Amino acid sequence: MNLDDLRKKIDEIDARIVELIAQRQTVSKEIGLGKHQTSRIIEDRERELRVLKHVRGLARDKKISPSDIEGIYKQIIDASKKIQGVAVAYQGEPGAYTEEAAIQFFGQSTKGVPCDTLDEVFEAVEHGKAPFALVPVENSLEGSINRSYDLLLDSPLMVCGETELRISHCLIAVEGAGLDTIKFVYSHPQALGQSRNFLKKLKAEIIPASDTAGSVRMIKKEKRRDKAAVASAKAAALYGMKILAKEIEDNPHNFTRFFVLSKEDSPPTGSDKTSIVFSLKHKPGALYDCLGEFARRKINLSKLESRPTRHQPWEYNFYMDFAAHREEKAVAEALKALQEHAVFVKILGSYPKAR
Repeated sequence: MNLDDLRKKIDEIDARIVELIAQRQTVSKEIGLGKHQTSRIIEDRERELRVLKHVRGLARDKKISPSDIEGIYKQIIDASKKIQGVAVAYQGEPGAYTEEAAIQFFGQSTKGVPCDTLDEVFEAVEHGKAPFALVPVENSLEGSINRSYDLLLDSPLMVCGETELRISHCLIAVEGAGLDTIKFVYSHPQALGQSRNFLKKLKAEIIPASDTAGSVRMIKKEKRRDKAAVASAKAAALYGMKILAKEIEDNPHNFTRFFVLSKEDSPPTGSDKTSIVFSLKHKPGALYDCLGEFARRKINLSKLESRPTRHQPWEYNFYMDFAAHREEKAVAEALKALQEHAVFVKILGSYPKAR
């Protein structure tokens, strides 16, 4: 067989490979539709690892490089996830940190559904406008986002995942502006609080706004060289704005934790957390009794925080996270025992720990 014939044979093989990849993409798209209907998370890391293990075994049987085949299949899997892109509701404008966290969790094919308020984020999933929502619940420097927890208490939505995002703030302005021209700085109150030391030296008037990316969009529209916003580098790029200073946050250990919400939580993975909220009877040692049910079963608590009930003065709900899935035997026993000590208990959801 001469060289031209061999090349023709390669072309025929390539055509079959592309046809098979197209068939795989069609099946992947159907899987994505099924996940949307059942509010299941697009990225299934355990399934991905099983696929890679399977193709490495096939490669060894055919006496070709398993690592080469794995590299090829990682690209194929990424392409499949892109066409399974899911709609995710979040609070803020495009370019907000929450949108960045959604892309980090769901992938680049995420279809953002921006909402003006956290209330609207919850409503988007409750009313079927999006299968998932992403809401911030805790910042490593500023503490809990109380409105998110208050909404979780009243909403039928469940926590089905979590992710953590490193927050790095920039001072952003229009072209032609400089640090010496800025007299007003806009941003979300948390972003302003996290950049307090830098902004104090700037000696500008600090003005709270509803969100970070929205502040960038506002100053772009106004085109004033005396106004700036605190937001992400992504927001600056998205709106074509100038970064006057990077990493202006007071503390580099600045992370925000986000909950992924849907109408159902997640099945056990072997590396899970559970979030609950409960309130106590008015008797000595009530909290001690509740926590003892988890301690006796060696269930590790990762968070415990009280919030006013909003019904009676000086009455509190306790929000708690612990390392285990609610379907595990020890957890099910602890939750059943907790019912005997508490006025009420609500399971917010069980979900895989953030990677």
